[in-house]
Amino acid sequence: MKVRATLLAGICASAISFPAFAQEATDDDLENPNFGQNVIVVTAQRQAQSLQEVPIAVSAFDAEALEAQQIENASDLQLTLPNVSFTKSNFTASSFTIRGIGDLCVGVTCDSATAIHVNGSPLFGTRLFEAEYFDLERVEVLRGPQGTLFGRNATSGVVNVVTAKPEMGVFRGAAEFEYGNYNSIKAKGMVNVPLGDTLGVRVAGYYLNRDGFTDNLFDNSDIDGRDMYAVRGSLRFEPTESTTIDLMGFYFRENDDRLRIQKQTCQRDPTGVLGCLNNRRDFDSTNANSTLATVLTSVELFRIQGIPEGLALGSVYGPDGYANFDEPNDVRTVNTAFAPEYFADELQLQAHVDQNIGAMNLSLTGIYQETTVDSRQDYNLGILDRTGYATGLNTLAFLAANGIPTGLPAPAFIPGSNAYFAPIANALIPNGPNGQLCTSDNDDGNRGVFEGNAICSDVPLSFDRSNQDQTSWSAEAILSSDFDGPFNFLVGGIYAETEVSENSYYVNSFGLDYATAILGTFSAFANGLPPSYLATSMYRNNTADFKLESFGIFAEVYFDITDKLTFTGGLRYNDDTKSVAARTTLANFLNPFGGGDPFDSPFVGTFDADASVPGNQLLQERDVSFDAITGRAVLDYEITPDNSLYFSYSRGYKSGGINPPLSPIFAVPESFDSESIDAFEIGSKNVFLDGAAQVNLTGFYYKYKDLQLSRIVARTSVNDTIDANIWGVELETILRPSYNWLVNMNLSYLNAEVAGDQFFSDPRDPGGGDPDAVIIKDISNGALCAVTGAGANAFVTAVNSSPGLQLRGPSPFPADSGIASTGAFGICSVLAEQAAAIGDLFGGIEVLSPGVEKNLRGNKLPQAPEFKASVGVQYTAEFGNGMSLVPRFDLAFTGTQYGNVFNGAVNRIEPFVQANAQIQLNGANDRWFVRGFVQNIFDSDSVTGLYVTDASSGNFTNIFTLDPRRYGIAVGAKF
Repeated sequence: MKVRATLLAGICASAISFPAFAQEATDDDLENPNFGQNVIVVTAQRQAQSLQEVPIAVSAFDAEALEAQQIENASDLQLTLPNVSFTKSNFTASSFTIRGIGDLCVGVTCDSATAIHVNGSPLFGTRLFEAEYFDLERVEVLRGPQGTLFGRNATSGVVNVVTAKPEMGVFRGAAEFEYGNYNSIKAKGMVNVPLGDTLGVRVAGYYLNRDGFTDNLFDNSDIDGRDMYAVRGSLRFEPTESTTIDLMGFYFRENDDRLRIQKQTCQRDPTGVLGCLNNRRDFDSTNANSTLATVLTSVELFRIQGIPEGLALGSVYGPDGYANFDEPNDVRTVNTAFAPEYFADELQLQAHVDQNIGAMNLSLTGIYQETTVDSRQDYNLGILDRTGYATGLNTLAFLAANGIPTGLPAPAFIPGSNAYFAPIANALIPNGPNGQLCTSDNDDGNRGVFEGNAICSDVPLSFDRSNQDQTSWSAEAILSSDFDGPFNFLVGGIYAETEVSENSYYVNSFGLDYATAILGTFSAFANGLPPSYLATSMYRNNTADFKLESFGIFAEVYFDITDKLTFTGGLRYNDDTKSVAARTTLANFLNPFGGGDPFDSPFVGTFDADASVPGNQLLQERDVSFDAITGRAVLDYEITPDNSLYFSYSRGYKSGGINPPLSPIFAVPESFDSESIDAFEIGSKNVFLDGAAQVNLTGFYYKYKDLQLSRIVARTSVNDTIDANIWGVELETILRPSYNWLVNMNLSYLNAEVAGDQFFSDPRDPGGGDPDAVIIKDISNGALCAVTGAGANAFVTAVNSSPGLQLRGPSPFPADSGIASTGAFGICSVLAEQAAAIGDLFGGIEVLSPGVEKNLRGNKLPQAPEFKASVGVQYTAEFGNGMSLVPRFDLAFTGTQYGNVFNGAVNRIEPFVQANAQIQLNGANDRWFVRGFVQNIFDSDSVTGLYVTDASSGNFTNIFTLDPRRYGIAVGAKF
């Protein structure tokens, strides 16, 4: 296949120095790892081709461009690429979004919409988004569904990281040291050692240590720091001219106090029903009365359950634990008693064989991968006030010492009843009601404070943990031709397996421990059972095992219809099988105090993780399979040797998955469907003015079916599907008005909308905008429901005022809340029973869980900014002694986007601007350099994404941001 070389062959043509003339690339050039000074070679079609020749919307960055544009990791790619966004997400994952399609599905069984590859091999659960780039040949980003050639398919696109390979017959080395603000120290190094004429070894690595970006007012510490390193070893063996064998080993490790979530925001709800309102995101804390820990320890619930009200930790109608807490009005200032912990590591072992067989090439690639991630941090990033706990804790201490009063002169207390309360007091308040409060730790499975596994503090703690252990491997074979005639082909197959042996999300709090203890011990006492609490005392969404088996076979043909017109056609068969064993637990069954694993409890038989299967199931086990045929067709027309036009149709696919098990009262589909996308694209790639200007223009239209979106139900992420229409345009340019100047500019527009009628309940507004509806906070489980009908307010008032409940009637939300309905505390199941019995007396009443559904037709998709623009300007001043001085400035604009599909002001993510600059002095022959740099010049608090928590957590919003301003100096040398 012909490779056309031009002076400016891609966005990342060498950023420090440029060739003076264009030249025609030869086959030898393609095999030379240094090739790229005149043309950027990519493997977007699994063959070496110039960037400008490939009829795909693809951008590539070589090592020099990554350094010049200060692209240090995957997050930085969004600052220069059109229609590309990146954000971290709630559960140690991230979303790399291309043209409005990203990882909107949340869960262990979800596939990634953007396929991440290293040297062409797919990665699973990779931690590369935490790592820094080092010693790379290039990074390729393919925009649009890759229906034929890549990995397990990808509906949004592909990011392919290509590592630098050993060079034969040459001893080389490089070292770099950087120091910057936040006491940042970074070191990078590489050494290339030839072992004879046919064997080479390359070893590279980096180390980064940096103080935290975020001030913690609780103890005046700095958190959100970095302490990480990575090392990569590569071996290349060329036993013959037609055989190349590459081996690569990579290890990454991070162990620091990185914040998984930067900040909690909330428009505080004074009623406590919602926790946070629906109009804006303030620097404030949720109303703690809306949280599960509060409602389960409230006077109101204890009264209904027949538990002494004196044991309650407060009232849902009284001041809440955050009422007097002052949330710092700064994204980089928090007040937390729980210091964050973050650990991640990844091992990759890869082997690749290229064998030329006459006019054909056989490529064999295999990769093995192990990943671990474990993160803990304060759930609310705030300090709860324990003042309101005094009555309840004093009552607990009294009962632990004396037992339950009889109300009689003698015996004054029920004999032996103190044994039901002493274990609670000993575990939660070992030093008395005024001493430290102890909370279940979550570092030992399900064992918590009542098994002796606790964290104690002067203030009530609330924290979460997200962890996962995963192993994966894949093997791929590709046979491709390079015939002289008009016809060529590529055929291949891939098999992949991945297994998650542990994935858990925990939420721990003192309030949950207290609730599970008090509710459990009264149940045990009433039934004559030994002193027990309700296990588990912490919320745990646990996948005990997940396995994916996937294979695909694919083929493409390339036919030169004429000297200028080429047709590409490809097909792929995809087959995916998934199995999962999982459960979600919190206060589900009795467990005696002081035992071991709660699932060894003699009462575990009352827990059933799978109500659809007869008997007692400790895990819900499910299997699903998906398959699909996808592919693409492309017409590529060469107008001139420097101008081409292409039109393509691609069909993409992403397999479905399995939703986590929930309590039976919450009905969600057990599984969700596969995604499919029909993508139409037209593009033009051009070089003008004898190579002084490169202009690439692309337009696209996507018809999306069953796009997977996540929402929270009962404290668990579940996934639904919707349809969407997406279209947009992208302009990529590189201008070189003279030899010394380089200007690159990118523009993009994106319209990504929900198609058709799609009805879902908005967790921020379960009333759905209905002024007659009443939003109910269920004090038995912390969830929300909506009571609808013209007489809903009168109905709720009547039911709530009954002697068995003694709850208040509805009250309005503030005028600026964005909520049209009224709200009240209640019990949804009781309201539903009464609606069936007496609802007609109030004109007809419905109780909807989780709420009134809204039509999402026309809403914007999340992480899909309408406008993006970037510009970079670079000048090279050359001196007579061979030295050069290269200043560069980059500016990136990202327009308005939304954090979730419900849109509205509260989910709006403001536009942001990021600016970087650097100046580098290069020694003669580029043997050394000194560089000064600044990133995020304007110190923007750029929000890239958000996550709305569950109703039982108070509906607050977690936000994710880019790094603050960083600056420093670096020195480096080559030998």
